[in-house]
Amino acid sequence: MATKKEMEVVKGLDLKRYMGRWYEIASFPSRFQPKNGVNTRATYTLNEDGTVHVLNETWNDGKRGYIEGSAYKADPNSDEAKLKVKFYVPPFLPIIPVVGDYWVLSLDEDYQYALIGQPSRKYLWILCRKTHMEDEIYNQLVEKAKEEGYDVEKLHKTPQTDPPPEEEGPKDTKGIWWFKSILGM
Repeated sequence: MATKKEMEVVKGLDLKRYMGRWYEIASFPSRFQPKNGVNTRATYTLNEDGTVHVLNETWNDGKRGYIEGSAYKADPNSDEAKLKVKFYVPPFLPIIPVVGDYWVLSLDEDYQYALIGQPSRKYLWILCRKTHMEDEIYNQLVEKAKEEGYDVEKLHKTPQTDPPPEEEGPKDTKGIWWFKSILGM
């Protein structure tokens, strides 16, 4: 098997500008998200200590599922946009820490859309500040992912409504979405 080259990541990420809400336009299916999730989004808030509060939300069968975590620079002395994210699972009884890579592979100069991946190339996200993205931009990001060694055939577009759901919706308080996602349902 040929060794894949190290992915190129964004340099000089301005974390303050990156904060706020991002809508998932497409992603690789993962066991951490429900199969039929819609209106999936992430909200990032800068903490006083320089870490980032992460709120990931998705709607499944009309109920809001969410998980909260934190992100931090993998190497505080590097200007590369390589972050670590940490969540505690299961979300309804957070006891087990799960840490992953969050690499910003592409970001426009206005911080309106981003391509996020990680070194194993098992996970990929296309994010946008709006619920929908122009096809031309989407295709450019897909092409960038392909150049970085991703199998873009696995990309799945995430349904988004316009306008997006309210801040709070009926909650999945039992963590059923989490169990369904782990079981591949």
